Amino acid sequence: MHTTIYKVVDKEIWDAAKVRGEFVGAAIDLVDGYIHLSTAEQVVETVAKHFVGQDNLLLLSVSTEDMQDDLKWEKSRNDQLFPHLYRPLKNSDVVSEKLLSMLENGSHTFPPDALP
Repeated sequence: MHTTIYKVVDKEIWDAAKVRGEFVGAAIDLVDGYIHLSTAEQVVETVAKHFVGQDNLLLLSVSTEDMQDDLKWEKSRNDQLFPHLYRPLKNSDVVSEKLLSMLENGSHTFPPDALP
């Protein structure tokens, strides 16, 4: 069974990764040894907690279809299970990308069609 999960990333970093064909991770991903992802229910809180004041962010919709054992669901914030990818994120894994708009207070708004 495949589902859609989400990655928030700086647009310039993602644009460079697309040229290479894969995203090896942002700084936090490289430190932790896996790519941090979120479910639709988790991603809004993830953005509010980790990305306040950051402009030029993309919300990537990611298909889990070809991830098999490389995707692990592990306890993290508030004992919730979060998806962690233990391989680079391939261009072919990404279904869509949407720009997140930053408000004057540093928070973000999600496009109406970004999440189910």
